[in-house]
Amino acid sequence: MLLTYAQCRNQFGTDYRIQNLLKCEKLFKVQEGIYSTNNYSSMQEFISLKYPDAIFTMDSAFYAHGLTDEVPDVYYLATRREATRIKDERIKQCFMKDSIFELGKTEIKFQGEKIKVYNQERMLIELIRNKSKIPFDYYKEIIGNYRNRVNEMDFGKVSEYAEHFKMNQTIMNTIQMEVL
Repeated sequence: MLLTYAQCRNQFGTDYRIQNLLKCEKLFKVQEGIYSTNNYSSMQEFISLKYPDAIFTMDSAFYAHGLTDEVPDVYYLATRREATRIKDERIKQCFMKDSIFELGKTEIKFQGEKIKVYNQERMLIELIRNKSKIPFDYYKEIIGNYRNRVNEMDFGKVSEYAEHFKMNQTIMNTIQMEVL
């Protein structure tokens, strides 16, 4: 389990106690201000703690939802447009307008950790919106997996979310032709 420095102080007390736990390898320093009770912690857990307002999106969300088996090279995070730029080469930041940032935000358990991610319905819209930026084979794999999940999807939500985006009719027409 990952903890911030403040959480360590609350749980363990003094800096002296924290230093002793580090020496005894009962607590591990992951990065300045972030500690772990395990020798190993997942990158998703680390990102979720370090960037609590960010939401996993694009390739990271497709992978977390099981829409692709291709492990992303970088972690895609959606943040508000006015958020501070993330300077980490392992993370690709996607700035979102406030009006669409929260649409479809949910928490799922992925690889044993709870992460914030956009739901499948929102990710279908993101897939269509970013179609020209995605390799064709990758796009087809994800669309095919969406076709297999048609009965699990809430297309009322898809339609509701689409209304918040430019070219919403084009998005809905594409979904109608390629998924349904």
